[in-house]
Amino acid sequence: MSPPLITHLYTADPSAHVFNNRVYVYPSHDRETDIAFNDNGDQYDMADYHVFSMSSLDAPYTDVVDHGVVLRTEDVPWVGKQLWAPDAAAKNGKYYLYFPARDKAGVFRIGVAVGDQPEGPFKPDPEPIKGSFSIDPASFVDEADGQAYLYFGGLWGGQLQCYQGGYDRFDEKWLGPQEPAGVGKKALFPKVAKLSDEMRSFDGEVQDLVILAPETGEPINADDHDRRFFEAAWMHKKDGLYYFSYSTGDSHYLVYATSTSPSGPFTYAGRILEPVLGWTTHHSIVEFQGRWFLFHHDCELSKGVDHLRCIKVKEIFYDKEGKIMIEKPE
Repeated sequence: MSPPLITHLYTADPSAHVFNNRVYVYPSHDRETDIAFNDNGDQYDMADYHVFSMSSLDAPYTDVVDHGVVLRTEDVPWVGKQLWAPDAAAKNGKYYLYFPARDKAGVFRIGVAVGDQPEGPFKPDPEPIKGSFSIDPASFVDEADGQAYLYFGGLWGGQLQCYQGGYDRFDEKWLGPQEPAGVGKKALFPKVAKLSDEMRSFDGEVQDLVILAPETGEPINADDHDRRFFEAAWMHKKDGLYYFSYSTGDSHYLVYATSTSPSGPFTYAGRILEPVLGWTTHHSIVEFQGRWFLFHHDCELSKGVDHLRCIKVKEIFYDKEGKIMIEKPE
């Protein structure tokens, strides 16, 4: 078992990127709260973001730099509360921090803040990205053509199920404890949108990122809880193959699907990580110095308190067919 990467704060949802030959991690920041656990996630009462960086991913983690608070709830005019899992991207000499938050009406939107350095500071745009909704933005810039994408979505407290009638209509009747489901009903898909060249708006419509079952070639069913999307989108690319990884939510797996296109369709390919201590599972995957690493979180540091989590990192591997392996293949 790997030790916590950061111990002086509770951190979760780590999005890792390599900038300027360092690994930068953009996590959410858990804090103490008396709010009771519920299916809307109100106990995750996060109010700011720190950025961390390091030059090595081998334990003990002695060179982790905390660059301090780079964005607060009160810095963003449209935000009401809950700065949840963020991500970052670099393009055109600038760095972009994407973040979900509830607006003044309690609806999750996705905002963007811009900085000159990967550690910030970041200046937020005054309004959320037009057409954005739900949570867990994950940015990806394809080195093949420079096109940037934003992947996002999360069920239950992430409100993805509230858009059954269209992406421009928020329906409060779906704010219950579960997404609409039933035997044979297709799962709700994560979302993907192309980002414009200036990285602060969508270039075209939000699309479904379809995930297929390999045995049928059909979209995964909603009652397939071990394989269907719940939250925590992430995209990476290796040897020309696109890997979309995500959390299955209430079954607590990290899994992945693959495609030859960044917008899919994707075919389910397997599990990355078994359930950890704590309810949520959220991650990122990054290559650094010729090795691949999985960032994730659990609740070891708080001894199991669900909303007080800690970031961890472990090396992962690929077999000859491109399958992700936790242990190095023979």
